[in-house]
Amino acid sequence: MIPPALPSGDPAQLLRFRDRQFAAELLAAALAKFDFFSWLLANPGLSEKEARELLGFHERPFDVLLTLCRASGLIENADDGTLSLTTLGKEYMVKDSPWYLGPYYAPISDTQAARDFVTVLKTGKPANWQAKEEGDDWHESMKEEGFAHDFTAIMDSRGVSIGQALAKALKPDLVNRSGVLDVGGGSGVYASCLMSANPELTGVVMEQAPVDGIARDYIRKRGMQDRLTVHTGDFFSDPWPGDHDVVLLSNVLHDWDFPEVERIMAKARDVLPPNGILVIHEAFLNDQKTGPLPVAEYSALLMSITQGKCYTAGEYGEILQRLGFSVGPLKPSLADRGFVVATKQ
Repeated sequence: MIPPALPSGDPAQLLRFRDRQFAAELLAAALAKFDFFSWLLANPGLSEKEARELLGFHERPFDVLLTLCRASGLIENADDGTLSLTTLGKEYMVKDSPWYLGPYYAPISDTQAARDFVTVLKTGKPANWQAKEEGDDWHESMKEEGFAHDFTAIMDSRGVSIGQALAKALKPDLVNRSGVLDVGGGSGVYASCLMSANPELTGVVMEQAPVDGIARDYIRKRGMQDRLTVHTGDFFSDPWPGDHDVVLLSNVLHDWDFPEVERIMAKARDVLPPNGILVIHEAFLNDQKTGPLPVAEYSALLMSITQGKCYTAGEYGEILQRLGFSVGPLKPSLADRGFVVATKQ
């Protein structure tokens, strides 16, 4: 069951321990495999695009690397957008500095995760789940029954407390709303939290097989089956169910690159009635991409195993406005997460 009260503490630090698990390997790969910081010092005055093209990196992973470096105080952007090392970066990350820390990172520079980051930076394609030598990336792995069951359980355990916080913060936006479509909702934990906090709501979780069956089990165990159902479908290729005035995208968009993000938002727009709302719940970077550091570290994990990364509210907002939404401010939920409400005009 969804607990009747919210937890008294914020689990942010507990989640950060796991969410940052690959960030050190990304720095190690930048140091040992590319000598990136020495290279940047020797090539001053470059824009991000110029640096990326000279290095032969793909845009998505390079953006994640730069964001992690900015959030860690190693790199900064001048007013004209050009890249430069900070004093911290020059002192500790450049090979000919007397304080160079490259050897400190050497023991993890040849891990599978670090090797994967080299490949991702060069190809833009995600690595295998959890840096395993055998197997598929996360997207393909989720089509396997055993993996899907285990991963859904992982996300459900995180989602109960965060979902309750989202439901509390979102309550004013749900007044006079009737139906929620939770797209890519996993176990349905976020929709279940919204149902629990708002007795007038009903909902549908859209998930592909085999997660659809797993979601039905979770919903039944929580006693939500009379108000929350499951619609089986691929949210890219299949039609979305209609008759909902709320679409929820919780921890969905960060799995995809910009073209897919826009496709998902456009499908949400198409099924919403005028004045319907799209709720985007994520871990957000700030608009300057200088932090927060825990989100920049989490983005390194996402960049490795999915086709996505963490985004800023501004990046989402530009797409939403182009699609005809009015976009509200970023508001916090719990554990370094937040949400944006966009209203269809």
